[in-house]
Formats: sequence, structure tokens, C-alpha cells
Amino acid sequence: MNSSKPEHPSIFVSHGSPMIALEPGAAGAFMRRLGPAIDAAFGRPRAIVAISAHSLSPQPVLLARARHTTVHDFGGFPDELYALRYDAPGAPQLAADVQGLLKEAGITVQRVDEGGLDHGIWTPLRYIYPDADVPILPLAWAPMQPPARQFALGEVLTPLAGQGVLVMGSGSITHNLRKVFGSGAAVDAPEIESSAAFRRWMHERATARDWDALFDYRRQAPFAVDMHPTDEHLLPWFVAAGAGGRNATPLRLHDGVTHGCLGMDAYAFGPGAGALREALPAVSA
Repeated sequence: MNSSKPEHPSIFVSHGSPMIALEPGAAGAFMRRLGPAIDAAFGRPRAIVAISAHSLSPQPVLLARARHTTVHDFGGFPDELYALRYDAPGAPQLAADVQGLLKEAGITVQRVDEGGLDHGIWTPLRYIYPDADVPILPLAWAPMQPPARQFALGEVLTPLAGQGVLVMGSGSITHNLRKVFGSGAAVDAPEIESSAAFRRWMHERATARDWDALFDYRRQAPFAVDMHPTDEHLLPWFVAAGAGGRNATPLRLHDGVTHGCLGMDAYAFGPGAGALREALPAVSA
């Protein structure tokens, strides 16, 4: 990594449906630009710590296998989707370092010689870093912990930015699959008001750095429970935000929706967020 470049921001990407791997749409086009923009502004990450809505555990677990294989953790999709592969190197040494950080902060964490990339990790990364050449350390996390605790988990990861490590949360800014499948809405259907109102509230409160409101989003945000009947797809946003720190304003990098209510917003956090947003327009999809 070029030491003259600023530290990597942490990021949150909405991965949406697994079908994004075959039908990239606007979010996929954004993610194709995201990797080159990160490299241009900060240098290629030496590794990625990935916090996905689909890697969950009663307590944090670091998946420290030296090589990851693709996990097709879904059913009922076209055969072409199951044929896709994103087998990437792991980061066992980084796992030891991250375990040390978490233990020093009083967070119990296991490090296991197991691996595998769930679709919340590999579907966005196949666009961000299509060559699957950046080592990945999945951090399985506890979804029963509230947003403030997830943010605190992310704060412990803040020093990784200075070590050339990218912290990536992956979920969805809105996520009610009953609405997605129940409505039968086309991928390009107009957005329903409840989705738009929730995404707008998240953006406004994030821009204001109103952490107290954000931590209490299930009571304060409009249509919060409707947009997140369970909140495992939003909580990685808080981990990534914590890694960026309280004093830096979260910046929305991509604003979009599919199927009328599945939000595809992406954010960057930390002092380098502005440099990343500035780098994006200069990169071709």
C-alpha cells in the first residue's frame, strides 16, 4: 500500500437479492466502479474484513481458513446462479490480529479454521474485485445485539484502516422479502412510499450524525419494522459506521431501490469517505 494515500474508509453495501450476481442493474454498475475508486484513492486493500447479514453466530467468530469457497446459501433460483464461483484467499494472520483487538476491548471472539463466503459477501465482491484476489476475513456476528452494540464492535475495528484493511458491511438498507415476493413487483418497479421514507430518514439522520436516533431507529424511523421485520440486514450498517468513527459524517455513495422496496443504498464512513466519493465519478463502469 502507498503510505502517502489516506486511510481506507469503511463501507456498507446493499447486496439485495442473490440475482444481483446475474442481473447487476444500477447497484451492480456502481459496485463495478467502487473497487477501482477505492484503489485509486487509497490503494488496493491488503485484506477485507466482511460483516454480512448471512454470517451470524451467538458470539463473534472469525473464519480464518486460508482459502474460501463460494457458498450458495439460497434456494429456488436459476441454475446459472449456482454455477457462479467466487473462491478467494483468506486472511488467517489478520484473523489473529483482529482477535487480539477484540479481546483487548473485552469482546469474546472465536477464531476457527473454517471458511466460505455467503452470498452477502461474494455477490457484491464479484463486482467490486472481480478477480477474487483480495484476501477476505469473514466476521460472523451476533444479531441479537442492538445497534449501539454493533457500532461499538465496529469501533474496535477502527485501527484496521491504518493497516490497509477495508471493513465492509453487507446487508440491505431496506429488507422486507414478504413485500418483495408478495407484490410480484418488477425489478424496476417504482418505489413505495414506506421504503422511500425509511431510506430518506436514514440518510438525513446519518448526515446529521444523530447516532442516538439511529441507534433507536426501530422506534424513531418511519416504517422501520415494516422495512426491517428482522434487522439483521441493517445491523452491518452500524458495524461499518462504528469502524468509521463517531466524528466523521457518513456519506451515501449510491442511492437506489429494486422491486419497489428493496433498498440498494451504499455508504462510506470515516475520514476517507469524502475522498472515495470524489473518486467515484472518475471511474468508468
